[in-house]
Amino acid sequence: MFTEDQIERYSRHIILKEVGGKGQKKLLDGRVMIIGAGGLGSPIALYLAAAGVGTIGIADADVVDLSNLQRQIAHHTKDIGVPKVLSAKEKMEAMNPDVRVNVYHDWVSAANIHGIIKEYDFVIDGTDNFAAKFLINDACVLAGKPYSHGGILQFDGQTITVVPGESPCYRCIFPVPPPKDAIPTCSGAGVIGVLPGVLGTIQATEAIKYLLGKGELLAGRLLTYNALRMRFREVPIRKNPSCPICGESPTITELKDELDALNVCDMPQAKG
Repeated sequence: MFTEDQIERYSRHIILKEVGGKGQKKLLDGRVMIIGAGGLGSPIALYLAAAGVGTIGIADADVVDLSNLQRQIAHHTKDIGVPKVLSAKEKMEAMNPDVRVNVYHDWVSAANIHGIIKEYDFVIDGTDNFAAKFLINDACVLAGKPYSHGGILQFDGQTITVVPGESPCYRCIFPVPPPKDAIPTCSGAGVIGVLPGVLGTIQATEAIKYLLGKGELLAGRLLTYNALRMRFREVPIRKNPSCPICGESPTITELKDELDALNVCDMPQAKG
């Protein structure tokens, strides 16, 4: 079932009764799609690769910039100017040769997101703008794909896991994007560099638990975090019967790009 090297590599997983050899095999057979290879996507990608998730997709159209390096730990100084997906792929494969990394060097849009996520078991939103966040939610709900949302800004972060048909979705909390320029961006308001590490590892944990079928997901629970106060808060979320995509009479039945919501960064949409 496993090679000797794999038994040693994953030994700390295998001795866990919640994982064991069968669970590690589930991880190796698992397929997770990460959209965004920046602050959140970096720790997510590295930890999923280290855990032995067998197939990991990563989508991002951007290239590495010097200002990214304060928080985007998958990228190094030598990677400046390199597409983020290629930079991340290099680190992931160097960490674990068992992992297959599929890269999508493109902006995720209504035209291509279905093709990007369709072969994956779980999707992770590590994006930096509202347009992408609403699009990912809508695509996953319509396709029945479970996914993890995450957002950060300054010292605050939030995350929730959406299981279509079972739990509330992102639009149950935020039915429509905020007005343009209503929320500050990270480039204007800043973000503490370690923050995406905290939120990203939580999102990676959700993906691993889903693949294992163990534990309790953050479904119906919005987890918020403030680094200055070092406090987590859990906010119960119920399904909204009037939700435009998963409610009783949905008005969103096909994907569209939220073109008026492109001004935001990797940030939360509600502070706890």
